[in-house]
Amino acid sequence: MKLYIITGMSGAGKSLAMRTLEDRGYFCIDNLPPSLIPKFAQLGAGSGQMENVAVTVDIRGAELLSDIFPALDELDAMQVPYEIIFLETLDKVLVKRYQETRRQHPLESKGLGLEEAIEKERNELEGLKKRADYIVDSSGLMPKELKNELLVLLNQGEDYEQIIINIVSFGFKYGSPLDCDNILDVRFIPNPYYNSSMRKLTGRNETVSNYVLKQNITEGFIERSIDLFEHILPGYISEGKNQVVIGIGCTGGRHRSVAIAEEISRILTEKNHRVILTHRDISKDSKR
Repeated sequence: MKLYIITGMSGAGKSLAMRTLEDRGYFCIDNLPPSLIPKFAQLGAGSGQMENVAVTVDIRGAELLSDIFPALDELDAMQVPYEIIFLETLDKVLVKRYQETRRQHPLESKGLGLEEAIEKERNELEGLKKRADYIVDSSGLMPKELKNELLVLLNQGEDYEQIIINIVSFGFKYGSPLDCDNILDVRFIPNPYYNSSMRKLTGRNETVSNYVLKQNITEGFIERSIDLFEHILPGYISEGKNQVVIGIGCTGGRHRSVAIAEEISRILTEKNHRVILTHRDISKDSKR
């Protein structure tokens, strides 16, 4: 039996994650008290009928959340294989999501304002985040994109031991992505934004992509970046990392970073690396 523990910030996509797993035949339990996880795992392993199981652990069980670390230690002692997937989202994105849906954060019922509730939750989950095998930042992801990223992580139940390369394009004006292991700054490349015919387009557009990739300085940069990644990946693997997050940033996250991220992702995929590509800020307003 393989156990997945889904956790993270409220509003970051845990419900979507559970639905995705259910659609793939996983036995899912929402908000199981942490102290019961080892007992449930033991029951599932003994039945022989549950190969893949997923549970969520979140702030709704705040009083019981302190039990999660003894529960994880018990799972280790039982030699139950498990992985923790932590769903992360920027504070400003969470605030916007709650305002748009008019839903209440679980901690607001305790007399906190929305921003205070988010801050308190983030602090209380920090220890669990450090234990996570995978951290998925859903800040710039549409539901379909988050679902696809989760399916890549899980590899639809198949055994796959390659490290996951998570490439995130972004705009520095909106802040660097959370939890990047490496960041490439591509603001040295001529900016398509200043060409009025390309300003409203993105780096996924062929005209913009050709403009960025055919710059003399770009080709050598991409070649050296690929060499760097292939040089350092074995080190991350030897240190026990399951994924490495590479941020590629330009000013607004619409043109240069997108085109470079697309090209690097394509090359690494052709080299049989396991790649997840996210364009965090591609849909942001093109005005500066």
